[in-house]
Amino acid sequence: MPYASTICPYDKQPLQVNQPKKILLIQTASIGDVILFTPVLEKLHTHFPEATLHLLIKAGYESLFEEHPFISRIWLWHKQRNKYGNLLRLLINIRKEKFDMVVNAQRFASTGLITVLSGAKIRTGFDKNPFSFLYSRRIKHEIQKDGQHEVDRNLALITPFTDSTRQLPKLYPTTTHYEQVKAYKTNPFICIAPASLWFTKQFPEEKWIQFIQRLPAGLQVYILGSESEYDLCERIRMVSHHQPTINLAGRLSLLESAALMQDAIMNFVNDSAPMHLCSAVNAPTTAIFCSTIPEFGFGPLAGDSAIVQTHEKLSCRPCGLHGHQKCPEGHFKCALNIEIKQLLDRINLHD
Repeated sequence: MPYASTICPYDKQPLQVNQPKKILLIQTASIGDVILFTPVLEKLHTHFPEATLHLLIKAGYESLFEEHPFISRIWLWHKQRNKYGNLLRLLINIRKEKFDMVVNAQRFASTGLITVLSGAKIRTGFDKNPFSFLYSRRIKHEIQKDGQHEVDRNLALITPFTDSTRQLPKLYPTTTHYEQVKAYKTNPFICIAPASLWFTKQFPEEKWIQFIQRLPAGLQVYILGSESEYDLCERIRMVSHHQPTINLAGRLSLLESAALMQDAIMNFVNDSAPMHLCSAVNAPTTAIFCSTIPEFGFGPLAGDSAIVQTHEKLSCRPCGLHGHQKCPEGHFKCALNIEIKQLLDRINLHD
């Protein structure tokens, strides 16, 4: 059955398309961006259950979709070595697949080129991509302080082909993932993911230590992170002197971490990938925003979620859409002025 006719925002003619049999979805940005793109996967599968869905992501993130129930193939772009040689191979092989639809959430020229040269009749993406003038449909992508979530911006790419209802991020830890973390769930616990790629998006190390020191002596704490974040997590554990605190950095996969966080009393995270992992499995979330603000549209989406941020009105906040490697003003008040009680309130343990 054909789609209803839709009007391309940059075209006065209706866009007539047929039901797709093979769809490629592209998001080669960070882990968090990939997770916030999963609602598009979910909705396309719901509306076109017979279509085969392919996903193109950056190499290294494929474990997010291990044994995913309805992704037929994961395409990986290896950017670390021979970036453009690998891009050329992707272009050639993707074109051979003869996709009916390509949905591109990335706004850089490389993925725009893949989209345009794919041969797909339906090519939809954001107008900020330099090749978007060759798409069959392009959508404005605007990040403003209006609270519109990135999930909704992504879903706008396929609204004319599906519907306007909101879909939430979703990942699928398997039975094996749950078994791997089962031993950690014998007592009530909280999880802390203290790291971020950006200094100004990361709650300071000394503040995490103060928080853990004010927790009840018997409360189990798991500190989560990647292998590269192990040292930070270990310093926090050691200096906190909180006996039932275990550093799991580098010991769990992304889906194992999600499976653990799902059953925590509370998960304490920065404005970073672990926050989106929580959203994708509806795990209780306390998200700490330092230099960035949730109004940009990247906040938590779990049913039990809350945002912790400074109460002080700072003229310098936000200092940008993304974080910085150091505070531009030199004082880092957006993080240092957050009170530990604000975190404790989320588990009703403050003095």
